[in-house]
Amino acid sequence: MSDCLFCKIVAGEIPADKVYEDKQVLVFRDINPKAEVHLLVIPKVHIDSLDELTEGDDELIAHMMRLLPKLASEQGLTEGYRTIINTGKGGGQLIFHLHIHLLGGKGLPGFQ
Repeated sequence: MSDCLFCKIVAGEIPADKVYEDKQVLVFRDINPKAEVHLLVIPKVHIDSLDELTEGDDELIAHMMRLLPKLASEQGLTEGYRTIINTGKGGGQLIFHLHIHLLGGKGLPGFQ
């Protein structure tokens, strides 16, 4: 999608503080972090949201989920971490390209 911010990051048109990359996903630091560690894990292929996943995406999603503990460990999040997938406007999704937030460390807000 030519107007998708995350697609432009994947294409190298917009810089990002990359943490990890492979043929399926890109991981980078959020530019507006909500905790000491705040990474975004995105598929390189454009998928609008969690609602748009199909059975054909099963391998990709499994890969993304299995990657999260590895990333958390590499970021020093030994006491735990939080993952969030905002879905749709009502769910707080601002960028309509599927992404998983990985948060942890100092400054991690609680749920009240």
